[in-house]
Formats: sequence, C-alpha cells, structure tokens
Amino acid sequence: MEEDKLVKPGERVDDLQRNGYRIIQDPGRFCFGMDAVLLAGFADKAAGKRLLDIGTGTGILPLLMEARTGIEHLVGLEIQEESADMAARSIKLNGLEDKIEIIAGDIREADRLFEAASFDVITCNPPYMIGSHGLQNAQQAKTIARHEVCGAFRDIAVMTAKLLKPGGHFYLVHRPFRLAEILVTLSACKLEPKRMQLVYPFVNKEPNMVLIEAVRGGNPRMTVEKPLIVFRSPGVYTAEIYDIYGY
Repeated sequence: MEEDKLVKPGERVDDLQRNGYRIIQDPGRFCFGMDAVLLAGFADKAAGKRLLDIGTGTGILPLLMEARTGIEHLVGLEIQEESADMAARSIKLNGLEDKIEIIAGDIREADRLFEAASFDVITCNPPYMIGSHGLQNAQQAKTIARHEVCGAFRDIAVMTAKLLKPGGHFYLVHRPFRLAEILVTLSACKLEPKRMQLVYPFVNKEPNMVLIEAVRGGNPRMTVEKPLIVFRSPGVYTAEIYDIYGY
C-alpha cells in the first residue's frame, strides 16, 4: 500500500477531519496542536493564488488551508529537513503534490528562495519562546519548534514584508505575553495589524493565544473580535471550537 511506503517506523497517520486528508506525525519530534487549527479557522477567508506557510513543521497549515480556501498553490517552508521530509510525504499521501510544495530552508534566507512580493497570503505559527525563556526540551526538534533558536519574530516579520504582495495578508498565532512586541514589530515592518482575537482556555481564565491578521501597507485601524473560548467545561469544547474543527 502507498501508506506503508510513506510512513516510517515510529510515525503515525492522523485523520484531519477535512476532505478526508491525513497527516503523518512523529510523537517523538513534534505534533501539531490546537493553535494551528485555530489559525486555519481564523484565516479561512484568505484568498489569492499563492500562500506561504513559514515554519510549516508537519505541513498542517498548508493542508488545512487547502481544505478551507480556494488558494491555488501553497508552499510550506521548514528549516528542519526531517520535518520537511515528513510534511512532503503527507502531501504525497493526500495526492496534493500539484497544489502543495514543501521546501527545506531558513526563513532568514527566504528572499533567496522566493521572488519579492510573490505571495498573496502568508501564515505562521512561530516559536513562542525567546531564546532560553521557558523550559527547553532536550530534543532538538521540539526545542526549535518552541524557541526562537533559528531566528527571532522580527526576522519573520521582515521577510514576510518582502515576500508579501502590497495589500497581501499575514496571519499568525502567538502568545499574549508578547503582544506589545508583536504589534510594534508588525507596524515597523509596514505590516499593519487589522484584526485580532484573543483565545481563552476557559471563560474565567487568562488568554493563552492571540490570533492576528495584518496587511502589507494597510491603513492603521484594527478590529478586535469577540473572545474565543475553547472549553465550556473540562474536556468539553464550546460550539465555536467544534465548528472550527469541523465536527
């Protein structure tokens, strides 16, 4: 079977509950989380011919965005070659080689890989922690995914501004404790924040995620959407979360 040829020892295949798509993951490296799913839901109005996902990891965002939008060609950029290989195999598993491309490379050198202003949409679920901030996992793959050891958020913003078309849209998910820095950095790079939504695990808890949409060269004016609550009780999602997941 094709699946047997594409899945390596220690890996598993998960159902994405979208278009019958599946994804190959290695629990020993890094598996996608809710933040990627919420970002895809937040960006489901994205439109255009070309999308770039920065730090694509397992390729989850290109797969979800292909399922949710009409974007014609999607590219996932991943610095870790092993993760890029796994993502490419997931694309092949779903028969999407003509629509989704996975490239192994460093975002800090992305202007050598892609032409300037060549994407209509860019998405990013970046590492949240600054350098040594927070607990660093001893496994390199997880550390790179969670900590800015291969580039800071400013590197992402600078390169996004180069690769986005004027008027193009940038969608990202991050942590609220860095919100002031994120908004200042985006504006300094001429990526004007236009829409924001805070995500709360429970209605009486502090937010633990923030979703942001920015526009290259946009006018200053941002809409703050109503809060997104994940759980209505322990282990039970709210109706909004079930809708995003497509259940």
